[in-house]
Amino acid sequence: MKYFVYILMSFSGVLYIGVTNNLIRRVYEHKENLIEGFTKKYRIKSLVYYEEFSDIKDALTREKQLKHWNREWKLNLIKEFNPTLTDLYKTITN
Repeated sequence: MKYFVYILMSFSGVLYIGVTNNLIRRVYEHKENLIEGFTKKYRIKSLVYYEEFSDIKDALTREKQLKHWNREWKLNLIKEFNPTLTDLYKTITN
C-alpha cells in the first residue's frame, strides 16, 4: 500500500499538512469541503506538495517532522518541488 504526506495551501498562503493512503480521494474531500475543521474554515484547497511512502510509520514520522518545521523551511521545500505553486491535483488525477 502507498501512503502520502501532503501539503495544501490556501490563496492567502495558509498551509495544511496531512497524511493519507489515498491522495486523490483526500484532496478531493478537501476541495469539496467534505471535511470539517481547519481546511474548511480557512478554505485550504490547493495541493502544492506531496511525498509517497510504502510504510505508514515513515509517513507519520515525516508528517510530524514537517509540522514542526518553521514556515520558511516548508515554503522552501514546496518551492523546490513545485516552483510555481501550481495546484497539483490535476497532475495526480490523470
